[in-house]
Amino acid sequence: MTPLLLGHRGTPALHRENTLTGFQAALDAGLDGVELDVRRLGDGTLVVHHDAQLEDGRALPTLRAAELPAFVPTLDAVLAWAADTGAFVNVELKHEAARPDDRVGRTLDAVRAHGVSRRVIVSSFMPTLLRAARNAAPDTPCGLLIHKPYPPLLVRAVMAWTGSAALHPHHALIDASLMTTARLRGWQVNTWTVNDPAEAARLSALGVHALIGDHPDVLLTVR
Repeated sequence: MTPLLLGHRGTPALHRENTLTGFQAALDAGLDGVELDVRRLGDGTLVVHHDAQLEDGRALPTLRAAELPAFVPTLDAVLAWAADTGAFVNVELKHEAARPDDRVGRTLDAVRAHGVSRRVIVSSFMPTLLRAARNAAPDTPCGLLIHKPYPPLLVRAVMAWTGSAALHPHHALIDASLMTTARLRGWQVNTWTVNDPAEAARLSALGVHALIGDHPDVLLTVR
């Protein structure tokens, strides 16, 4: 199986990350889609941006849509692009607190409104957000992000509690044992951030479902 290939925040080595220009460049290079980050402005607008603040230090939760730089797209604009292009999108839900706010339900509402539920997976490091997403839209798969080793029993418990269909570990955490567990549990494994051709080949041979990376040319070596 050839893994799905997703640009990490678009094509950050070539274009500003999390922008429509970078996302389109990922598709133009031959990738299947992109990974992106969703945050909430103070006026409720959902935007695609990794950090909780802009480069000038202004905090996103204090801003209104009219105060954003032009290069920061709204989630609606990106989902409209995905609907037009057929791109697959990994939507990572960022958070400032453990308790879910309306970004979860409104993100899933937007996914449904744009008709892209079959090409979206929602991921997060925060289990409470994933559980809220699963409850809001059982038809849209969720992925649990992990960045360090956790006890296998804990991972299995959180996967079950959140109803996640996929595990999203950092690439260094993936080995044959993890993949065996994933197959037995029926999980997909989508991994980040894969920027080395040899590592891309290793992960592809292990049977990961998706590779997320900064460099399209590196990801495309598995094909």
